[in-house]
Amino acid sequence: MNVSSKPERTRLSAEDWELAALQLIAEQGVGALAVEALARQLGVTKGSFYWHFRTREALLHAALERWEQYGEREVLGQIEQITDPRKRLPELFRRVAHELQPHRVYAALLKALDHPQVVPVMARVSQRRMEFLTTAYREAGLPPGEALNRARLTYAAYVGFLQLNFTLGLPRINLEEFDAYVEHMIATLIPA
Repeated sequence: MNVSSKPERTRLSAEDWELAALQLIAEQGVGALAVEALARQLGVTKGSFYWHFRTREALLHAALERWEQYGEREVLGQIEQITDPRKRLPELFRRVAHELQPHRVYAALLKALDHPQVVPVMARVSQRRMEFLTTAYREAGLPPGEALNRARLTYAAYVGFLQLNFTLGLPRINLEEFDAYVEHMIATLIPA
């Protein structure tokens, strides 16, 4: 047998497992997360998993942490760098609107609020997002109480849209209609 003709084994990193876990959560929910299913999907044995994680719960923890940090670093962190608060909010709306995978994970996590590992993550994420929005609205010129209420309304609209879209499959709109919706949200929720 020619050794060079053997398929080369792929060595997976912990990140590979975490990303695959997030994909599975987005598609099928937290309850579907299983080591064997992920190993099959990734084309490896379970031994690869145990090289990086002791348990399914450890993988779930790491995957949720990766998702949470992505939102902090890649979305909010980049938006915070925009110095003009009147430009920051519209850019936040536009950027977040086109982050499909994180939305799918968020929607799946909303369905798993009875899971002990999901609750603290969702609480932190929601708290941080509310604080970010409240600060952004304050910096855009709204008084404290109004900024907080506008942040609540904005976040409720976001969560509600995710629930309608990913849970019920509504509204069924094309990309052009979705972009028009985002622009409508910007015009409605951001002070002139």
